[in-house]
Amino acid sequence: MPLRFLVFSRARALGGLSLAGLLSLGGCATRLYTEHPGTIGDGSVTIGPEYHVDPDLTDRGNPKGRSFEFSLRLADSKIFRGDDVTLEPAKKAVRTERKIFVYIPAAYRNGTKAPILVTHDGPSQLNLVRNALDNLTISKDPNRRLPAFITIAVENGGNDGKNSERGLEYDTMSDRLARFINEEVLPAVLNNAEIKAAYPGIAITDNPWGRATMGCSSGGAAALSMAWFRPDLFRRVIAYSGTFVDQQDDDAPEEAKYPLGAWEYHSSMKLLLTSQRKPLRIFTHVSENDLRAKDPEETHHNWVMAGDRTAAALKSKGYSQRYIFSRGTGHCDRRVFEETLADTLVWVWHGYHAD
Repeated sequence: MPLRFLVFSRARALGGLSLAGLLSLGGCATRLYTEHPGTIGDGSVTIGPEYHVDPDLTDRGNPKGRSFEFSLRLADSKIFRGDDVTLEPAKKAVRTERKIFVYIPAAYRNGTKAPILVTHDGPSQLNLVRNALDNLTISKDPNRRLPAFITIAVENGGNDGKNSERGLEYDTMSDRLARFINEEVLPAVLNNAEIKAAYPGIAITDNPWGRATMGCSSGGAAALSMAWFRPDLFRRVIAYSGTFVDQQDDDAPEEAKYPLGAWEYHSSMKLLLTSQRKPLRIFTHVSENDLRAKDPEETHHNWVMAGDRTAAALKSKGYSQRYIFSRGTGHCDRRVFEETLADTLVWVWHGYHAD
C-alpha cells in the first residue's frame, strides 16, 4: 500500500535557521517566516518489491487546471547558450531550443503569489504531479493536502553525461542552474502571452520556502545543487535515483574546487557534514538495482553507495530529510514514482503556508 503521513507533529520549529537565514527570503526581508513541519515521515523507509499506483496520482475526476507549453532558444540565454568549451557537440548534440511545460492547478487564484515546483528533464513526471495537484489541493485532510503550486517542467539542453549540455546543467557543482531558472525561466513564464492572457495577475512567491525543485538521476543531483548553492532561492528538494557521483565534466572550471563533482556531497570533501547546516528540506531515493560502476574499484561511480551515504550524511547533520530505498527496482523506475510521489510531495511541502 502507498505510504501515508496522516499525522504530523507541529511541536518543534524547524532547526538550523539563523536569523540571517530567516530573513533571507529571496530579497524579501520585511518580515519573518517560520515553519513547524514536525518529524513524521522523516528518516529512512524501505519499500517493495511489490508496487501499486497511488490513487492520488490518477485522474479522479476533480477540477483540472491549465497546461501551457513554450520554448526558449539556447542562443538567447546569458547562462546556458550551448557553446561552453566543455561541450563536444559533434559527439553529443546540443538542442537549439528547450521546451518549458507549465501546469497551473485549478486551486490557484489569479493575483496571488504562487509557490512553485521546478522539475528537470521536462515534462518528466508532470502527468503524475498534475494529478496529485488536482486531487490533493482540495483534500479534506489537512495533513494530506498540497498547496496550489505552479509546476514548471524544464527540458534539458540535450544529451547526457560528461561533455553534454545536460551534464553541464545538471552535474556541475555551482549555482548556475539555480540562476538560470530564477533569472531566465521564471520571468519567461510570467511574461508568456498565453499564460498572462489566462492569468493576468499571475505571480510567483519570492519566499524560498515556497520554491521546490525535483529531478531524477542527474536531475536529482541538480535539484540538490540548486538548493545547496542558492538556499536563498530554493529550499525544498526531491531527488529520485540521484546522481551523487563523479559525473562533472573533467575540464569544467568547478573541478578545481570540487574535483569529484556531486560525490563531494557525501564522500571525500563531505560537504553535507562539514558545511554549516542550511535551511533545506530534502527527499532522496535510490533503487536496489540503481546504476553501479562496472569496475568495483571506481566507488565514486556507484549510485547505490552514493544514495546511502547522502542520506546518512543528511541525517547525521540534522537535516529535515526523508530517504526511500526501493527493492527490486532500477534507475528512475516509474513504479517508484507511481507508488511514492504523492506522499513525497505531501512530505516535502508540509509546513508551508502563504506568507
